[in-house]
Amino acid sequence: MHPRYATNRTELTLNIAGDDNLSTMGGLKSFSLKHHIHRPMHKLESKSDIIRGFSPAWFNATMGTGAIANLIHSFPYSCRPLEYIGMAIGLFNITIYLACFVLFATRLVKHRDISDILLHPQLSMSLGTIPMGLCTIVSGLVTMMSRFNTTWIPIFALVLWSIVVVASVLCSLIVPFVVIAHQKYTLESMSAILLLPVVPNVVAASTGGIVASAFSGTSATAIILVSYMLWGMGVVLAMMLITAYLIRLVLYKLPPKEAMASAFIPLGPLGQSSYGIQVLGTQALRVFPASMPQIEYIGSILYVLGFIVGLLLWAAALWWFVHASCSAIYTLVHERVPFNLGWWALIFPAGTVAFSTNALWGTTGYTFFRVLNASLTAGLAVLWIYVLANTIMYAWTGELFKPSNVSRLELADSSSNDSADADEYREFSEDAQALPLPTDSPASGVTKIVADPSQMV
Repeated sequence: MHPRYATNRTELTLNIAGDDNLSTMGGLKSFSLKHHIHRPMHKLESKSDIIRGFSPAWFNATMGTGAIANLIHSFPYSCRPLEYIGMAIGLFNITIYLACFVLFATRLVKHRDISDILLHPQLSMSLGTIPMGLCTIVSGLVTMMSRFNTTWIPIFALVLWSIVVVASVLCSLIVPFVVIAHQKYTLESMSAILLLPVVPNVVAASTGGIVASAFSGTSATAIILVSYMLWGMGVVLAMMLITAYLIRLVLYKLPPKEAMASAFIPLGPLGQSSYGIQVLGTQALRVFPASMPQIEYIGSILYVLGFIVGLLLWAAALWWFVHASCSAIYTLVHERVPFNLGWWALIFPAGTVAFSTNALWGTTGYTFFRVLNASLTAGLAVLWIYVLANTIMYAWTGELFKPSNVSRLELADSSSNDSADADEYREFSEDAQALPLPTDSPASGVTKIVADPSQMV
């Protein structure tokens, strides 16, 4: 075995009892399945790489799971079992978030690499998913637990939302500055993940409208005003970046197949801003006439503006949803798309369109919005199950925990001097895979087969 690539291959020693045992590739695949089941994390050099390679992109899973929980709980056609299912998924989402937070905090404490994360062009963008994941939990606490009439839940939700506000603002200030000052981009290399540091402001604004519904008086007024400021800060920056990304698509065409799901990311600020401005308008109509008598009609004005602006943004989100769906289908038809954590970007952004559609149905009462919301929720639930199943499978093998930002594991791309060795290894792998599987056992009854586990999935 080539020592440089020992971590990418596994040497299997098989006892062959007869000529028929491993005479087909099916037999090899069946053994590889057992190999995966009995050896968790076998694609990692050591179990400590779980911490070293834990990426903030994992919080994408909490965003998608939280969105599905809230959508199912608020399904437009009343169904008590669905409400309980939504609550169960919400509890599951809290568990995922706590696990991700502990693992990521452990990485920061153990390796002290926050500066490396900020300078990394992908990991730094994913920091925005941390407050957004918490937003889904806060929204679920207010909407799902309101039936219990407990006084501590609104206060607890307000505390969590305050943390979200601070984290979102810091993320939208620090990460873009680091990008401008230290990271290098060209128009061709830019992707939609540049939106992730600024979208938390929009999500926090929408969550603020939900939290405000549990309060009244000056508390609700303060929450609504802060939420409007967050909405403005996030939407303006997001629109600038979406425009630049659209220019990139026109000039340099679709993103690479590995980044297929990133085409859905612009749906996040579009759908969430539509939903947020409608929720804030509803709460302004409820709160402002009494709390701000000097501006008598401010509540009604904000409510009407919320509906109109929300409808316009919803239409833009719908256009991007169709465009992103066509792009994904086109890529899937023409290329084999590998699974990665970026697939979670398919769920939350599309979920924001469903939230906005639900708000429009609540305002207009039109059956069209009700049916569309139900259809989007059902489709996203199926997609969530598929992505969750693949996440569990690839997490079990350790594939999703590979610390790609650690130089010692970036074997093929570690330096230009390794390119010749990488070519040699690829040629060796192709030749090895072309060899027929031996059917005759040697005298010792043992055959050694060198295989690439990534080809045995």
